Amino acid sequence: MSKIIQAFLAGVLFTFILDFFLFLGIKLNYIDTNNIDVYYNILFADNQNIFLYAIVSFLFGFLIIYANHKLSISTAIVFTLLASSTLISPIGHKAGEILLMKKNVTLHDDKYSYHGDIYYNGRKSIAFYDYELKKVIILKKNRLKETSK
Repeated sequence: MSKIIQAFLAGVLFTFILDFFLFLGIKLNYIDTNNIDVYYNILFADNQNIFLYAIVSFLFGFLIIYANHKLSISTAIVFTLLASSTLISPIGHKAGEILLMKKNVTLHDDKYSYHGDIYYNGRKSIAFYDYELKKVIILKKNRLKETSK
């Protein structure tokens, strides 16, 4: 039982470090370049999948602690390089688009209909690129009626 807990805790630490660099690259190269007002902690917390995180933590933990040292070191290096590659501007921007952007969406409120891309769907507002206005606008979620594609 202690081996399972030890592997899980080591995996949680390693996965947290990878997650940190992944979301740091997205924050610097996607969120900040699109002038979206969101704190890093909110971005990090709101976009986690706890089940996926737990599974990946177990896998990395067992791999790092109990696998062959050459395999565990090379795997750790490869995944660290992949996660930190989001610090490179085009890669971080593309990762942000893949994880956060929804293209060709129509949103409605009491008066208007908006057609464009959702850049970031936050807790209380949505950063939305409107095709007609050709700029990013902030829409309050509580004023929107429906979301459709």
